[in-house]
Amino acid sequence: MNFEIRFTPEAEETFDNLVIQLRQRWGDNFVIKFEARVLKSLRAIADTPYIYPVADENTGVRKCILHKNCSMIYKTKDRIIEIICFWDNRQDPLFTV
Repeated sequence: MNFEIRFTPEAEETFDNLVIQLRQRWGDNFVIKFEARVLKSLRAIADTPYIYPVADENTGVRKCILHKNCSMIYKTKDRIIEIICFWDNRQDPLFTV
């Protein structure tokens, strides 16, 4: 299928903040592994956008768990996948399912 992936400004900001936090806490090697996991998930989403479960039925927003502490939130419209944000799973839930 290969959908186009776009990041919202919030997604860019939350990703950058997350990488800074991970680098400070766990070091460069952990960040490299995390970024590789994100890229792998982005490729999977581009090929099969409905692979991850719906987090909110009303909006069709989906949640890709990257790590037990972090998820990537996205939605699909036409042939575009919009990455909405990266979410720390230890925070209050974004959605109640």
